Amino acid sequence: MRLFLVVIVMLLGTFAPAMAVEPEEMLADPALEARAREISSELRCVVCQNQSIDESDAQIAGDMRRLVREQLLAGQSNAQVKQTLVDYYGEYVLLKPEFSVKNALVWGLPALFALLGLIWYLRRTGRAGGGDAVEAEAPVQAPLTELEKQRLDALMREK
Repeated sequence: MRLFLVVIVMLLGTFAPAMAVEPEEMLADPALEARAREISSELRCVVCQNQSIDESDAQIAGDMRRLVREQLLAGQSNAQVKQTLVDYYGEYVLLKPEFSVKNALVWGLPALFALLGLIWYLRRTGRAGGGDAVEAEAPVQAPLTELEKQRLDALMREK
């Protein structure tokens, strides 16, 4: 039972969010440190895969955390600090980017192209119900001549 509890505690410890903030990075003022942590949790590490700079151990994430704290010590607001990092690294640095026309196009155009492709396919194959499919219908056969009928009858009798 004791071993089971130790294993459970160890497993739960691996699921806890990792905070990579070094003690020397922390600000003396608890209010400023809380703001820095809040901002850091909203910024993406540019070399890690979807980790905030607060969680990342990458060197650039540490540089970004220090920049956040320097900006806060300089009296910048949270929005100004975020904008400074967006200016340096681009909008990719935001874990939750702001809505803009450009973002809507980036997310919406692939879906629009997929929908247009599906419509084109359905019309092309004649499954759209419109009846205006590109494929030609089977040609209308002329009735059999008397000679063709006799030949067909002869073939059928042979079988």
